[in-house]
Amino acid sequence: MSENVFTLTINHNSDIPKYQQIVNYITNGIAKNVLLIGDALPSVNKICKESKLSRDTVFKAYSILKEQGVIDAVPNKGYYVASETKKVLLVLDTFKAYKEVLYHSFINNLPDNVITDVQFHHYNIENFKTIINNSKGKYYKYIVMNFEHKEVPKVISKINSEKLLLIDWDIYSNPDNNYLFQDFGKAFYESLKDAIHLFRKYKEINFLFPEYTNHTIETIEYFKKFCIDFNFNYKILTNSKEYDIQKNIVYISVSDRVLGLFLEQCRNKEYEPGVDVGFLSYNETPMKKFIYKGISVVSTDFKELGTKAAEFITNDVKMQQYIPTKLIIRESL
Repeated sequence: MSENVFTLTINHNSDIPKYQQIVNYITNGIAKNVLLIGDALPSVNKICKESKLSRDTVFKAYSILKEQGVIDAVPNKGYYVASETKKVLLVLDTFKAYKEVLYHSFINNLPDNVITDVQFHHYNIENFKTIINNSKGKYYKYIVMNFEHKEVPKVISKINSEKLLLIDWDIYSNPDNNYLFQDFGKAFYESLKDAIHLFRKYKEINFLFPEYTNHTIETIEYFKKFCIDFNFNYKILTNSKEYDIQKNIVYISVSDRVLGLFLEQCRNKEYEPGVDVGFLSYNETPMKKFIYKGISVVSTDFKELGTKAAEFITNDVKMQQYIPTKLIIRESL
């Protein structure tokens, strides 16, 4: 490609700063292989004249691209494309152990020319809005973990749907979205069925669903259905301050903080997990197979989630998948 066929379109009515529009236009051109390494870029004067921009605006855009290593300049010859770097944004809720598995799988499956910025919204809508609003048009693609808040749909609607991948929880998605979700309902129910013979060892199943969790209530609804369908006595306990582990009960928990409380009480009461009491934890982490002879888990495959998310970055194809949820039985049941 040569400079004389490169056309730059500036929207003078956009709320995106004009210098950022130039940055986005060039980085998007590189990402789509419209611009290749070595291709010449229009001079500052040419862009100023054709797009009716100030020299400061154009120079600021080129300076940002040069600092990022995307373009370079040769004295008396002008600017050219120096690398094929693509920037993507990964927005997660919080950084927990299983999210680390997702993150490393995602990063390790990306080409070397892809740079990932990671942000955390912590279930705070103002944080979320700031992250998305400040990122508009700055990234090649966006990987976003939604959460439950009435303003979330409006916020994510600002991102081009072709560049957006929603992950983890199917909330506020529409048929046009790219997504990689886990099933917190039916798949959870089917996983519990694989442990029926172990649950029968105990007189009751207690679901520990603490007041501070952000886990979807859908899982509770399917837990109730499971217990009713298979005739199990059950309770749903939400007040974490009143958790008191009792013998001959099997516990299900969505919180690793509760797992720590469970193990501490087992030690103090001299209960043997898997014998006197049972425990099933939500979300696999690298350490759970080593903790106290092994903690049984029901979990989606976060490594696969990260791998598939990386595929979305490298391939321009529609992605709409559910990552399987499975039961991993260890000594705690």
